[in-house]
Amino acid sequence: MAKDKLITPNYCFILCANFLLFFGFYLILPVLPFYLTEIFSVNHGTVGIILSCYTIAALCIRPFCGYLLDTFARKPLYLVAYFVFTTIFAGYMLTGLLLMFVLFRILHGLSFGMVTVAGNTIVIDIMPSSRRGEGLGYYGLMNNTAMSFGPMTGLFLHDYYSFNFIFTCALTSCVLGYIMACLVKTPSRPPVKREPVSLDRFLLVKGLPAGFSLLLLSVPYGMTSTYIALYAIEIGITVSTGLFFTFMAVGMAVSRLFSGRQVDKGYITKVIALGIGLVSICYFLLAFSSTFIKWNHEVTTILFFSIALMLGIGFGTMFPAFNTLFVNLASNEKRGTATSTYLTSWDVGIGIGLLAGGYIAQATTFNYAYLFGACLTVVSFVFFVWKVIPHFNKYRLR
Repeated sequence: MAKDKLITPNYCFILCANFLLFFGFYLILPVLPFYLTEIFSVNHGTVGIILSCYTIAALCIRPFCGYLLDTFARKPLYLVAYFVFTTIFAGYMLTGLLLMFVLFRILHGLSFGMVTVAGNTIVIDIMPSSRRGEGLGYYGLMNNTAMSFGPMTGLFLHDYYSFNFIFTCALTSCVLGYIMACLVKTPSRPPVKREPVSLDRFLLVKGLPAGFSLLLLSVPYGMTSTYIALYAIEIGITVSTGLFFTFMAVGMAVSRLFSGRQVDKGYITKVIALGIGLVSICYFLLAFSSTFIKWNHEVTTILFFSIALMLGIGFGTMFPAFNTLFVNLASNEKRGTATSTYLTSWDVGIGIGLLAGGYIAQATTFNYAYLFGACLTVVSFVFFVWKVIPHFNKYRLR
């Protein structure tokens, strides 16, 4: 029996739009802590607060995104959010005050929250349901590819060019992505009856147990995406930490080649449990790297980047599976709400990770921050096996 067609012009356009959006996002992500410390002379704790404004803003808007996307036409909302996200990069080049930068980060977070929910929902609309796990895997692969090149490029540019030049590169990437987004043709949707406003119009209530498990996993991920370069300097890793993101992205890319297909075969919970277990081991090793390096610098450096590769495999295995799990708990007219809940759970943990990582590092050192994150992954695994799997098996719709 022939498979339903996955690769279409629309699917390719939205893959490109997603890659270019996240390339701009990841290009400046590891540079911002340096920007804040070098330009505004803020400490680690303040860096965490300022950078978390972005995630908190995305978190605040995402529940409403699901409702809007399930009620109104999705593409116009997607394009408006993409346009706002793109223009904020130009705003960074105009700011000279810390308060103005914070305001731009909040606006950037609001637009990011909307554009990512809209993009994830639209890609589900334009792909066959029989290949949803695989399709979401490739869609997420664009994020991972951007993660591979974005941080590495950003840190390289930071060594040789000004911050404004880096912001210009991010702006250019997103302008090209916006053009790709405009080319996507979405299927027509019948008019939707507007239901009374209630909690389940903004959050997928049946997805909350899985959301809690995902939240716990995203706390150490938030620490990693923002503070790994500072941690490497703290423990004495001399090799460019841009490679950490590259190895992590390679691991994600490798996992995407098989995890999505396993999800489509029905192994959703098994794929997630395997990914959580691998990630948990990695964070304990990362936390103790500060001790290992005292014994052998070269071996610990190799271990450090091996951890990045395995983290990529672990998270890359889980992402399409978690996304599919949320969608499978929702009816078709609530896909936006399901996607919003999935991404909201992720954002809450990222925000906690940014705040907790900065404060723990300021009070002690970064290795204690990662040890805290490692413990959370163990709690996530236990909760997923004990609560989420039985809950999903009981309430899944497909």
